[in-house]
This record gives sequence, structure tokens and C-alpha cells, in this order.
Amino acid sequence: MLLLMSMFTVICGCAADTSKNEIPSSDDGIRYSDDASGFVLLAEAVPDVILEIRYYSTYNFVGDRINGYEEPVAILSKEAAEALKEVSDELIAKGYRLKIFDAYRPQKAVTHFMNWALDKDDIRMKEYFYPELEKDVLFPQGYIAEHSGHSRGSTVDLTLFDMTTEKEVDMGGTFDYFGELSHPDYTGISEEQYVNRMLLREVMLKHGFKPLPEEWWHFTLENEPYPDTYFTFPVSSASIK
Repeated sequence: MLLLMSMFTVICGCAADTSKNEIPSSDDGIRYSDDASGFVLLAEAVPDVILEIRYYSTYNFVGDRINGYEEPVAILSKEAAEALKEVSDELIAKGYRLKIFDAYRPQKAVTHFMNWALDKDDIRMKEYFYPELEKDVLFPQGYIAEHSGHSRGSTVDLTLFDMTTEKEVDMGGTFDYFGELSHPDYTGISEEQYVNRMLLREVMLKHGFKPLPEEWWHFTLENEPYPDTYFTFPVSSASIK
């Protein structure tokens, strides 16, 4: 808990008055920045995306709106957004649109996840997101961590939307489900569901994104522009303007 309080002090700027472009550091050497100048609103960079920003809503594994999500918008680094535009263009030609669950995630949101993980009594969303696991294993097994690649600004959580059926594509498992079912190569799903996962994966890899072995929906730009910096500005259109 002391680590979390120290991190909170750095993130909120309570310990020092930092300018917008200054990159403060935490006690563990992590570099933070509140400079959003290298970022764009994803809906402006990739107009065809569909947004369902789960952490702005209460339908997520915590069950509350997550700290730092001030608007239901998606933000990405300019480089990641440009690459995702190429992904979108290719998939539209195949009859699909991209549906975005999360993109840039401020560090204060990750701290919110950490604090939630330490509250063993709050299991409101267990039935939906981690029915096979006890909450006390989420942190030791890596489902919850002190830092997230999302906070570096070039990671996106997404799925496919079929323009013919006008429905989200069946991936054989839901976004943010904690368990083996979410592994991209999980074979306990139907052939069609597996093919759907592989379609998303192949197009994302083709345009410069790398996958996460544990989550079929999670991709990071391989040549991300800020590999060593975690950002703190809120998810809001005002951050970009």
C-alpha cells in the first residue's frame, strides 16, 4: 500500500509542481509525463471505428467508472493511430469495422485497478469477468499490474464488427475475461470463432502491431514512440485540444 501511495503522489503532482512538458520520475525509476502533444483522438484519425470505452462505463471487471476516464473517447499516439488507420482500411474492404474497448490508459486508472485488487471483499463483477479465479490471484498471476503498456499510449484493445450482420463478431470469449479462454490460440472454441480471432490478429500484425499471448483483443504498436514513458493526462478530448 505504501508503494501505491507513493505512486499516487507522483501521478497527482502532490509532491512537486511540474510543468506540462516535464517528465517526473517515481521512486522506482518509472518516467511519467502529462504531455499529450504526441497523441490524437482515435475517432478523428480513424473515422470508421466504433467506440465502446468500457472503463468509462460501469460494465468492466471493477464495476465502477475508472479514474482518469473523463469522456468515452479513445486516444492513441499519432504513430499507433496511423497504423490502425491502415488496419481499418483493409478490414473495411473485407466487410468489417474496428470496435475499440480501450486505448491509451492513464496511470491513475492502473492505480485504481491496483487498489481494487487489494480489496478482497469487492467481487461484484466476478461472475462476469473472473468466475474461474479467486480475486487474490489476479495480481500474483499478472492480470493486474503496477504499470500497463496502455499508459505508454500505443496499445489498443479491440474486436471486429461485421457490417453485414450489424453485430460484433463472435470471438468465443468476451473482452477482459480473466482466464485461458482469452488466450488467442485457445482451442476450446469453435472453428469459426478461432478463424475470427486469427483474422483480427493477422491484419494487426501485418500493419505493425504485436499481440499479447494472454488476450486476443490486445495489441501494441511494435515500434511504439514512447517505450519508456507512462502518461498521466486524463482520457478526455480536452487533453488533446
